[in-house]
Amino acid sequence: MPKMKTDKGAQKRFKVTGTKKLRRRQAMRSHLLEKKSSNRTRRLGQEVNVSSADVKQIKRLLGM
Repeated sequence: MPKMKTDKGAQKRFKVTGTKKLRRRQAMRSHLLEKKSSNRTRRLGQEVNVSSADVKQIKRLLGM
């Protein structure tokens, strides 16, 4: 049986931590930033953990 290939789009979007947790960037940070408060844009710049409902599917895309 052939090896399972990593989904390259997913590989670029998700990071795996040392404890095998998944991290992702937040949405709403790419444009129209003038109307968003500095507080909000700073918060959106931080990475967050992937929702537990999505972990199984993302791990499969990453070949884990």
